[in-house]
Amino acid sequence: MRGNGTAPSLDRYCRGMAGPRIEASADVDVRAEVSDDCTVWHLAQIREDAVVGAGCVIGRGAYIGVGVRLGKNVKVQNYALVYEPAVIGDLAFIGPAAVLTNDRFPRSTDSDGILKDASGWNSEGVILGVGASIGARAVVLAGVAIGAWACVGAGAVVTRDVPDHALVVGNPARQVGWVGRPGRRLFESDGEWTCPETGQHYRTSGTGLESVDPGSEDR
Repeated sequence: MRGNGTAPSLDRYCRGMAGPRIEASADVDVRAEVSDDCTVWHLAQIREDAVVGAGCVIGRGAYIGVGVRLGKNVKVQNYALVYEPAVIGDLAFIGPAAVLTNDRFPRSTDSDGILKDASGWNSEGVILGVGASIGARAVVLAGVAIGAWACVGAGAVVTRDVPDHALVVGNPARQVGWVGRPGRRLFESDGEWTCPETGQHYRTSGTGLESVDPGSEDR
């Protein structure tokens, strides 16, 4: 379903009507595409040509930039800012007040002092892999890729790519361990990494960690 420029009340959808659940104070551009089973909360803004996949939840005051792509079952928490042209994988989580930036050399004007417009700079979007999580108030710099199921700690500043399943914290963010699909920190034994919650086993790969369990649904 596309935005219609006048977001209907959430109560209307709670009474069983079909469509996305969009709170009345949210601003969803008529050119945005929001799946029918999404929820968009108070004061959120979804810009033109953004695509919000099935089952997503957009929190209060969150911002989804022009042409941003969100996969299925993504959660964007309150006041998070996702700037274009970010691409967010299925099952990803973006914590409260986190910022996914798009300009490594920010200036309001060019070298001649002329105010920049959209054509005056090249935006670089952040890429989040399947199941990746960004902690509260973390900042991810433009053009950085966060691997599948990786976890960025609260308040971290991520300046470079993060491998699959990596746990990174601090400013600048550095890797301090590995996490499994539930987000729990893995422990090492006999050259493999094990999730304390699921018992799933992992080993290092070219992109970070990968599951070694037969029939695993891990990506």
